[in-house]
Amino acid sequence: MEYRVVIPAAGQGKRMRAGKNKQFIKLNSLPVIVHTLMVFEKDPQCTEIVLVINEKEREEFLSLLKKYKIKKVQKLVPGGQERQYSVYNGLKAVEEDGIILIHDGARPFIRRETIHQLVEKAHLEGAAVVAVPVKDTVKRVRNMEVIDTVERSSLWAVQTPQAFRLSIVLKAHEAANRDQFVGTDDASLVERIGEKVCIVHGDYSNIKLTTPEDLIFARAILESERGERE
Repeated sequence: MEYRVVIPAAGQGKRMRAGKNKQFIKLNSLPVIVHTLMVFEKDPQCTEIVLVINEKEREEFLSLLKKYKIKKVQKLVPGGQERQYSVYNGLKAVEEDGIILIHDGARPFIRRETIHQLVEKAHLEGAAVVAVPVKDTVKRVRNMEVIDTVERSSLWAVQTPQAFRLSIVLKAHEAANRDQFVGTDDASLVERIGEKVCIVHGDYSNIKLTTPEDLIFARAILESERGERE
């Protein structure tokens, strides 16, 4: 089943402390964003990638797309002050209705089979997210004092991609902009307008690269994947 994907890559990732956009950090000689883009470039079901960028980095992104022969990025869209506004800019650049995925540029380990399950679920239900059950015990805390322990059997950690019918997620973003509401993710905006959001079981290796420590895990994942191929 065909889909399109919006990939926000405009954030500077200050927690990474890299002195540059974390999308350009290299993992096994390839920039993070190239790892991510290649997942969708190689998937026959993906028909278009909309890449949301910082305009100051446009030439650098264009150079990467040319160097690594990434053809499906048909639009480079300027980002906004918040991730939510960047995603909205990307969504508005999509010209045809259908299933649209929103995926973090700094999440390079999403599996193709998970993407396809997500697209199918969104096609049936209208909205779906990739998530994994919470493994750690979760405490509710106030002023560094534990108030209680949260029952975790119903808790899931949500990742990306998140998939929606384009008409649904655009409606959700327009309502959030009108009300000056900023959500924690795109699914929260969809939930806010009363739409159902379903879960697709993801993979714990689908990490988002946020801090320097995450790069250690990322390199370990790449090494493990290389071992499996060999």
